[in-house]
Amino acid sequence: MPSAISVIDDDRSVRLATNNLLTSRGYTVNIFRSADEFLQSAELKTTSCVIADVQMAVMGGVELLMHMRSLGHHTPFIFMTAFPDDAVRDRALKAGAICFLAKPFSTPALLECLRMALSGSDKTET
Repeated sequence: MPSAISVIDDDRSVRLATNNLLTSRGYTVNIFRSADEFLQSAELKTTSCVIADVQMAVMGGVELLMHMRSLGHHTPFIFMTAFPDDAVRDRALKAGAICFLAKPFSTPALLECLRMALSGSDKTET
């Protein structure tokens, strides 16, 4: 069965582009426009990996990761951001993120992060 990936980004074009890329590679993808929408979904319990924007209204990606960990969810996280910041990257990686990608990122970089997330490999930054 293909892995289910949840993409969370408040930018519709990023959601759709990421969805198209991953579905073309055989993944099942669920897209969400906010962390809250994801937290209220059935996919919260079934997703194999979360790919989330760092900066979103109400709850950002790092806050979502920490919230999920506090609820006992150990889903791998990949972060993407148009505003890379060393302090935020360090915070994300310390919280357990697998990758931290600066937009625009390459397809191979995202696919490698996804491979690591789904295989349980070590963290990285790109």
